[in-house]
Amino acid sequence: MSPVISMDSMNARCDVVVAGGGPVGLMLACELRLGGASVVVVERRTEVDPTVKAGSINTSTAGAFHRRGMLPALAEVQRRSVERFQTFVRERQATTGTAGRPPGTPSRFAGHFAGIMLRGELLDTADPDFAHAGPAHDVGLVPQQEIERLLAERARELGVEVRLGTELTWFDEDADEDAIVVRPARLADGSGQAVHADRLVGCDGGRSTVRRLAGFAFPGTDPQITGHQALVEMTSSEALRPGWNATATGMYAHGPVPGRILTVEFDGPPAERGADVTAEELQTSLRRVSGAEVTITGVRTATRFTDHARQATDYRAGRVLPAGDAAHVHSPFGGQGLNLGIGDAMNLGWKLAAVVRGRAPEGLLDSYTAERHPIGAWVLGWTRAQIALMRPEPQARALREVVTALAGSVAGTTYFAKKLSGVAHRYDLPGRHPLVGRSAPDLELADGTRLADLLHDGRALLLGLADDAELRARAEGYGERVRLVTTARPDRPDLAGLLVRPDGITAWAIDAGGTPETGAGLGDALSRWFGTPDRPTC
Repeated sequence: MSPVISMDSMNARCDVVVAGGGPVGLMLACELRLGGASVVVVERRTEVDPTVKAGSINTSTAGAFHRRGMLPALAEVQRRSVERFQTFVRERQATTGTAGRPPGTPSRFAGHFAGIMLRGELLDTADPDFAHAGPAHDVGLVPQQEIERLLAERARELGVEVRLGTELTWFDEDADEDAIVVRPARLADGSGQAVHADRLVGCDGGRSTVRRLAGFAFPGTDPQITGHQALVEMTSSEALRPGWNATATGMYAHGPVPGRILTVEFDGPPAERGADVTAEELQTSLRRVSGAEVTITGVRTATRFTDHARQATDYRAGRVLPAGDAAHVHSPFGGQGLNLGIGDAMNLGWKLAAVVRGRAPEGLLDSYTAERHPIGAWVLGWTRAQIALMRPEPQARALREVVTALAGSVAGTTYFAKKLSGVAHRYDLPGRHPLVGRSAPDLELADGTRLADLLHDGRALLLGLADDAELRARAEGYGERVRLVTTARPDRPDLAGLLVRPDGITAWAIDAGGTPETGAGLGDALSRWFGTPDRPTC
């Protein structure tokens, strides 16, 4: 890796500046460091935002952390989350005098679609898409704040330069140095040194300064709702039904942790989006939607949200790229925002590091938009569909009954869960093998390790499951860029080899007894993603 860059000098330099130190910005910075790039992260906040946000991650995101050796830490966070949920259940039972599970609480969390809970016991766990995920499929109840804390610790371990209390205020291009000049400001005194960087990535949220200054087109649909989410202290909460509830005036949710409430009203966007959320505002909304005379006595954290859905038409403008909410915004329903942003970071990080360190041509970055834009567009459509099902009009409620019935079947639960978990997504990559373009299966190998264990260092992996001299020779031509592992997996004799990109995506695969044409595709895949070999290969 190149040295860590300090911003203490007047003319600090680095390969990449990341604007925004939330989960997406930190994940991207970590991926860049694994790829050998020097990184400076500028973040206007000085500590983790306590505002209640995403309470879970999907299988694809858990798989990304699994490939970087962080799944045990997530599993421990999930254990604590489950304990908090059990506390909520016990408190509800004590208050209402009920026993067993509260109504509407699934025995196993499988997600929800427009507040329609998916029952985990109906999930077809034998579906191959879930089987390929390995232990990542069992981790999901991890709050966003915990993700950010874990990533901040990992960023420090990797040597990422993170500047808190520092806000990007302007940037321009230095034609003489062929670089981006980022001009941050210390929030405390307005001072700050300019940073010269090869690239700038905006991970600075839905109101991205980077996106605005770079002039990215950001078309989409305007908001129809006002939503509130908060952690509060309240009295008479026993009048609230736990879980998601559709009413004549909107939607509300209560739980799965004590004091958590969410309301959705279809009366247009809030008049003052940036104003502080007060206890009176939350109480009025909750009473109006639920019909319960609940009194809110204290607010721990609170936020408003809407359902505006917009997406940048391109994810690259010269030396500037957006990721996460800076590239796409949508309602939070279905919990796709954090997951979509982590996917962006995993896709972009290794590519951008390879380009700025001179290991790959500039054109590699074109694949970032080509691969991630369709996934973002799908998420926007997925969230718009949920808004349609949540509306209180009779037609929407009739449609909701139909979808609820479908979601209550094994096939329906499995369909929705596969979409929510991300395991059904595929990039349109060259190659005929069904694994190409999909997340690589987390194979359990003969020595007891898993495929994810071989990706902790962020390098590409060429996995040979049969003794193949040609495969070995092709990998050796790429030196440290592609790690070669030859082993066996007794229960997959049909599979002979996999080329896995640093982001865990299968770039090439061959079955045992594959044709010469199929095997020749390995050379094309290696050169497409990892450039020219260090020395000639067969």
